[in-house]
Amino acid sequence: MSITTLGLVAQNIAIIGCGPGGLASALFLARQGHQVTLFERFSEPRPLGSGLLIQPSGQQVLDSLGLLDRIRQLASPVHQLHGISVHNGRRALDMKYENARHAVSALGIHRASLFDTLMQAVKEAGIPIETCKELVGVSENESAIEPVFADGMPAAQFDLLVDASGARSPLATGRLRKLSYGAFWATVDIPDNHGVMPNALDQRYWHASKMAGIMPVGINPATGNQGAAIFWSEKPENAAGVMDAGIEQFRTEYCKLWPEAEPFIAQIGSMDELTMAVYGHRTGRSQTSKRLYHVGDSWHCTSPQLGQGANMALIDASALATAVASIDGISKRYSRLRSFHIELYQLLSVMFTPLYQSNGRILPFIRDLAIHHFARWPVVRSFITHIVSGVLGLKHIRQKQD
Repeated sequence: MSITTLGLVAQNIAIIGCGPGGLASALFLARQGHQVTLFERFSEPRPLGSGLLIQPSGQQVLDSLGLLDRIRQLASPVHQLHGISVHNGRRALDMKYENARHAVSALGIHRASLFDTLMQAVKEAGIPIETCKELVGVSENESAIEPVFADGMPAAQFDLLVDASGARSPLATGRLRKLSYGAFWATVDIPDNHGVMPNALDQRYWHASKMAGIMPVGINPATGNQGAAIFWSEKPENAAGVMDAGIEQFRTEYCKLWPEAEPFIAQIGSMDELTMAVYGHRTGRSQTSKRLYHVGDSWHCTSPQLGQGANMALIDASALATAVASIDGISKRYSRLRSFHIELYQLLSVMFTPLYQSNGRILPFIRDLAIHHFARWPVVRSFITHIVSGVLGLKHIRQKQD
């Protein structure tokens, strides 16, 4: 199946999943001359979720694909992260991107805008996509790997298979631990008059058991206006009760915590406009057989705060393409490029998530004291900014392609 041209081996590669990691992987590998086929479980590929932050790390990957200018047209610059503990008035989140050496702000964007940009590039590249293909396993021998789909139809054989099918991939390794808190989310237009901080991810907390957040996402795909994602943290087991209580009760609770958010929340007409997202944490393996590699949540997943899940998937895609082109061997190169960065951010997520989403009072008390009194020290604010930007411990970003 491999084709040798101009001294390079072009491989036949299957990619499972049309999320950011899968689409970016397809673009990188196709541009290297490989024969790439995308498989998607839905009848029509579509994005899942509301807004996310494309951190400077993810922006570098999109720039290497030549897509960053288009993304900027659809997104909104986010210059800082800001949060207040309403019970004591202290800062619980305080970070400005200008405090990092790169001084590049994040981009708030609707997931549909990121998806559409990547998908358009995939279509322009002529990369085939097969839909209604739900992966259930693989069949592998010494010379090839074959995806096995739920429809039972035989698939082609490939030299490599890239699993970008998400946290619930049947091929993922490691135990998926359900996180205690998820979030309701929706997308609304930014009102003409409001008291929420502009160009910022702004949040309000009641200790760590309640969180309300608002973030600009650039173009709202539903209206064409400038939009914002709104979030409300909630335990998954409470979601049904919140839905049953109705939109008036939801608005009341949200605005009780954050009165200035009322012009945003007033736009939500019913609970049907809100979606509950449930999160999990797992760190598996980058490679689970000779010809099977993982990208994004099928390898590592955690709380997606600040959009790190999508950013990590983009970086994985870039690193995997570099590894495929390496003479050192794919497995060794891919692991060397990504393992430390992933393990570091998985650890940081385990450490920091309970500070912002938990039932306890001690951890948020420590959070408020530390952020309020120490986060503006130059060495501390620089460290925090590098963490949030996704560049701490990062060894690799591809150079821009022609």
